[in-house]
Amino acid sequence: MTAAPLGTISPPSPGLAPTLRTVASDIKLAHSVFALPFAVLGAFLARPEASPWPRFLGQLALIILCMVLARTWAMVVNRLADRALDARNPRTKNRAFASGKLSPTTGVVVLVSCNLLFLAAASLFWFFFRNPWPVILAEAVLLWIAFYSFTKRFTWLCHVFLGGALAAAPLAAAIAIDPAALAATHALWYLAGMVVLWVAGFDIIYALQDVDIDRAERLWSVPSRLGIPAALWLSRAMHAGAAALLILACRSEPRFGLIFAVGITLVVALLIAEHVVLAKRGKAGLDMAFFTINGVVSCGLGIAGCLDTLV
Repeated sequence: MTAAPLGTISPPSPGLAPTLRTVASDIKLAHSVFALPFAVLGAFLARPEASPWPRFLGQLALIILCMVLARTWAMVVNRLADRALDARNPRTKNRAFASGKLSPTTGVVVLVSCNLLFLAAASLFWFFFRNPWPVILAEAVLLWIAFYSFTKRFTWLCHVFLGGALAAAPLAAAIAIDPAALAATHALWYLAGMVVLWVAGFDIIYALQDVDIDRAERLWSVPSRLGIPAALWLSRAMHAGAAALLILACRSEPRFGLIFAVGITLVVALLIAEHVVLAKRGKAGLDMAFFTINGVVSCGLGIAGCLDTLV
C-alpha cells in the first residue's frame, strides 16, 4: 500500500447536519403535504368526544412525528432502489444517491435510524395512551409503504400502490387515536379510497415526464404501457371516482356539514383545473398541475374536514 504524501489530508466525510439536509432536499420533505392533512383529519374523525384536548394533542404530535419518519423511510427506500435507474435518467441523475453525493451505506444508516425511531414513536402510544396497536402494526406499515418502489418493475398498477401507501395515513392515524373508530366511522374508509384514486390519478400525470425513459428501461407505468391519451383519460376517471368518494364520505359522516361540502366543491374545481391545464399546456403545465394544485387539494380538504368536526 502506498503511503499518502506528508501534508495530504483526506476529504472529510459529510457531517450529520449536511447529510440530513441533503436527504431532506432529495426526498422533498415538503411533499409530506400530500398525505399529512389526511392523517390529521383521520385523527380528528377518530377522536372520542370525551377525549381531553391535552391527550388528543399529544397523540396528534406523535402521529405527525410518525408520518415524517415513515415518509422519510419510504422515500429513501425509493431512492436507493432506483439509484441506477435515476442515474440514467436526465431528469433524476442529480439525485443524491444516483449522483454519488450520498453513498448507499449512508442511505442504509438513514433507513435503520428511521425504522428504530418510528418504532420508538409508535411505542409511545402504548406507554402513554395504553394503545399497543401502533407498535404492533409498525413494521407492517413500513413494509407496505416501501413496497411501491418495486411495483413499477412488474405492473402498471404501480400508481395504485402509491395511492394505497398514502391512503394508509388516515387509517393509521385513526388506529393510533382509537382503533374502534375503523368500524364505527365509515367516512374513514371513503377518505382512504379517495386518497387511493386521487394519488394514483396525479401519479399517472407525473409519469408523463418519463414516458420515453420508462419504455427504454422496460418499466411499467400507465403512460409508457397504454400511451399518453389513454393515461390522461384514466387519470380523469380516477379523479372523478375520488370526487364521488368524497361525496359519500360527506353523506356518511354526521359531523361533516357546510364547511366540508365547500371543501369538496373546491377540490372538484381544482381537479378540473388540473386537467384543463394539462390539456392546454401539456408537460409545460406539469409543475402547476402536480405540485401546486394537489398541495392545495390536500391542505384545503384536511382543514375543511377538521373545522367541520370542531363546529
